[in-house]
Amino acid sequence: MNGLPKYVVSTTLETAEWNNSTLIKQNVVEEVSKLKQQPGQDILIAGSAMLVNALMQAGLIDEYRLMVHPIVVGGGKRLFQEGTTTQGLKLVDTKMFSSGIVVLNYQPAQPE
Repeated sequence: MNGLPKYVVSTTLETAEWNNSTLIKQNVVEEVSKLKQQPGQDILIAGSAMLVNALMQAGLIDEYRLMVHPIVVGGGKRLFQEGTTTQGLKLVDTKMFSSGIVVLNYQPAQPE
C-alpha cells in the first residue's frame, strides 16, 4: 500500500504526508476524471460518502463495492444523500465471509 499512488481529497489539509500521496483540494470531479483517463490500476474510495456522491453525480463511478455487516446500529450517515438521482445497479459479484460480512459488487446498469 505504501508504494501505491494515493490521492487525498481534502479542503482542510495543507499537505498529504503519507508516502506517494497527492493532495486534491479543489476541482475534485475534474481531477478524478483526469486520473481515470490515465493507465493504471483501479481507483478506490474509502470512507467518504460526500466524495462518492459527487463522483456518482458526475458519472465517474464504475463499480460500487458495498460491505454489509451483520449488525444493526439504528442510525448513521447515509451513503447516498437525499435528492440523489436514481441510478439502476446491476449485481456483478458477491462474497460472503465467515464473520457474516457480505461484499456486494454493483455496476451502473445500462439503460434499456
